[in-house]
Amino acid sequence: MMSKTKMQAALTTLTRLLEENKLTAGMSVIIHGDHLILRRSEVIEQGTKSVNVDLVRLTRLNASRYGLSVRRHNGRWERMPFSGSIKEMVSVMQTFMQHLVAPR
Repeated sequence: MMSKTKMQAALTTLTRLLEENKLTAGMSVIIHGDHLILRRSEVIEQGTKSVNVDLVRLTRLNASRYGLSVRRHNGRWERMPFSGSIKEMVSVMQTFMQHLVAPR
């Protein structure tokens, strides 16, 4: 498991990259072990309540590479065939996975 300081630095970088694009702006990120979990607040119950919905997970593979997983409707994480730097994974999300990360 990577140090908290390194994961916090990765979270800061990821948050900045997400905010630079309207598709991913507004997403929040939490650290869970070696994972960075990206979520979006969604309104439920006819606009009276909002909940955070986990959408995408980046798993730290080594010092500079991350693997990408998506959250399925059954709550399980499914690995996708993508890995790379945080910047590369954000690019994948903003192109191949627009339908998952775009605001609703």
